[in-house]
Amino acid sequence: MRFVLDAEQRMFGETVDAVLSRSGRPETIRAWAAGTPGPGLALWRALAEAGVPALAVSPRHGGAGPLPVELVTAFHELGRHAAPGPYVETVAAAVLLDALGDAGPAAAWLPRVADGTAVVTLALAPVVPHALDADAADLTLAVDGDRPCRGEPGVPLASLDPARRLFPVAAGTVLASGPAVRAAAARAYDTGALSCAAQLVGLGHRLLEATVAHARSRRQFGRPIGEFQAVKHRLADVLVGLEYARPLVHGAALTYGMASFPRDVSAAKAAASDAAYAAARAALQIHGAMGYTDEYDLSLWIRKATALRQAWGAPAGHRARVLAALSSTPG
Repeated sequence: MRFVLDAEQRMFGETVDAVLSRSGRPETIRAWAAGTPGPGLALWRALAEAGVPALAVSPRHGGAGPLPVELVTAFHELGRHAAPGPYVETVAAAVLLDALGDAGPAAAWLPRVADGTAVVTLALAPVVPHALDADAADLTLAVDGDRPCRGEPGVPLASLDPARRLFPVAAGTVLASGPAVRAAAARAYDTGALSCAAQLVGLGHRLLEATVAHARSRRQFGRPIGEFQAVKHRLADVLVGLEYARPLVHGAALTYGMASFPRDVSAAKAAASDAAYAAARAALQIHGAMGYTDEYDLSLWIRKATALRQAWGAPAGHRARVLAALSSTPG
């Protein structure tokens, strides 16, 4: 089965790419990592004007969603540009608040999420134990079992990707209770994992593009290194992995709201994690000593791809969930 974006979806992706190309430069990422969020928040507002956060917010709260295909289209571009900020966490939190309905503070926060005036981050124990970029967020949520709470961030932890600042969260004011909470949290987790998978595929494609360009220009023994068979095969393997992961991500988006959605999300996240990690490893090796330096822009993508491999569920956990789902299917 082929998954092809229609003309309007492609145009939306191009719009997001244009916004990120103007404002999502490496210096924006480095400023965010250094604790100077101003340029990153300006980018956040520009993406909100393009409609990105509104994709996860229902029309009754001022959004346009849920629009899962458009969501993965946007997150593919966010990955390609390694955009800093808790974008995944905000859309997952929006799904959580919307699913809680009148039981939670949806009316107060979701219109602000949709128009870009509120940044929200989220911890979903045990699979998402830390809140991303809580110091730049207007609201931190923490969910443990049947208790969604207003989270109280602690001291930031060391992170493999300096542009992904992780905060432990203590539970504060309880915002809702009851059996609907667990189902809402599960829906939020699947939306976050799907968005993260799309981000990883975008990261992988950007890493592959940069590595192919380097292999064409870097010369050894009088020839571009891209002419050597070992390099060609390594890059071909990366491309195959990414092209395998991309339709799984779009296929999962198409099953949003169906019984198979959690299984399909896990298949997509496992494949995207492996594909982006393979792209990062190939980029690091083929670029040689340059790939190891913090000053070289490529390191921003390598670090993020490596960190996101484990975020929102490691590949092994997602494969186990796929296996469990298939094992319980009759016939």
